[in-house]
Amino acid sequence: MEETYLLNVEGVRKKILHGGRGELPKFQDGSKITFHFQTLKDDFERTVIDDSREAGIPMEIIVGKMFKLEIWETLLSSMRAGEVAEFWCDAIHTGMYALVSRGMRRIAEGRDPLEGQKHRCGMGNMFDYHSTGYDDLDELQRTPQPLIFIMELFRVEDPSAYKRDTWAMSKEEKLAAVPVLHSEGNRLVLRKEFGQAAAKYQEAVICLRNLQAKEKPWEDGWLKLESLVTPLVLNYCQCQLELGEYYEVLEHTTELLQKHNDNAKAYFKRAKAHAAVWNEREAREDFLRVAHLDPSMAAAVKKELKQLGERMRKKHVEDRKRYQGLFQQPR
Repeated sequence: MEETYLLNVEGVRKKILHGGRGELPKFQDGSKITFHFQTLKDDFERTVIDDSREAGIPMEIIVGKMFKLEIWETLLSSMRAGEVAEFWCDAIHTGMYALVSRGMRRIAEGRDPLEGQKHRCGMGNMFDYHSTGYDDLDELQRTPQPLIFIMELFRVEDPSAYKRDTWAMSKEEKLAAVPVLHSEGNRLVLRKEFGQAAAKYQEAVICLRNLQAKEKPWEDGWLKLESLVTPLVLNYCQCQLELGEYYEVLEHTTELLQKHNDNAKAYFKRAKAHAAVWNEREAREDFLRVAHLDPSMAAAVKKELKQLGERMRKKHVEDRKRYQGLFQQPR
């Protein structure tokens, strides 16, 4: 079955290779579309540029979330579940394909799709785009051209039918998700499932950081979100202490204290991490700082300092024995 017709979009032609089933799905904002795709050049050989089946994982996009290649949402919304269709798209629709393909290839290779773009201004990112790191994509970037997309639509899921990643949520959905994730993390801590609890706290922090990125630092909106972030980071660090991930705790507590240098709980957790990795001086300094900031924690600090002293004395004795053994002459 091959039926060719024009979509109601300039510069697009569609050919149905295999008919789908049922009615046309309802493509509403937030719906998740799952599909396989193949991208070909419009040349005599129909040169294959990308094929999602080679990676073995179908592609997913969320309707209304400004996917860089906007035409794909238009193409897919003309399909039924199970349908396979070929689309010819003029260059006016394919100019962003090289950048989209670059990101998908990096993900398939286990690399960060935003590598080289982090913490850089827009102009710096534009210079990155002069080379994608792939010769065939550089050619497409220099000379945009018509492309052929062969797509197989698997399913369209309503927003309520699947668990959305945090990036796909609206501001209201992210704010609503945070207390739920916080509560789930607390429940998992009570069950001593610290790895899973840490993941819940981390997901909640990501939701809030995404919202914070749209606020001006240290103004009211930013500060309100920061007040929600801080206890989540501390809970995350407590889980990492339980899991023995001490350097992870040092990293996150230090970052937190750079913004909030009066947070006694952050100093306390950092002190415990320092003690665990034998940083005696740093641990003592942080414990004493805790007692100064929060006198109600003085008893806990005294207990930790006593344990630290005992551990360090024991370590020094073991170290002396070890070194003596190294330099003793064999009989």
